[in-house]
Amino acid sequence: MVHVFHLIDHPGKTALRERMRPAHKACLAQVAGRIAFAGPLLADDGSTMLGSLLAIDFGSRAEALAWLADEPFTRAGLYARSEVHAFQNLWPQRAGFPPAP
Repeated sequence: MVHVFHLIDHPGKTALRERMRPAHKACLAQVAGRIAFAGPLLADDGSTMLGSLLAIDFGSRAEALAWLADEPFTRAGLYARSEVHAFQNLWPQRAGFPPAP
């Protein structure tokens, strides 16, 4: 089942996010075939990263939580708040996301 991760950074942790980003992306690469979508949550300026929103298929909530506990941003203490919910997409995707830079 797909699980959605709504993850909000501690304020003022931009440098930590940038420093840990390569490890975070490597961690995501390990589950790339199970990612429905993933990316940073942005401030209204469109560039300041405030957190992460991920949708990843895991066999259970326990597996999703175990993955999150070992994820580099989590281990580094970046997130002030995290929520994980099972998700079922009931709406066919009509509008795509712009290509990643």
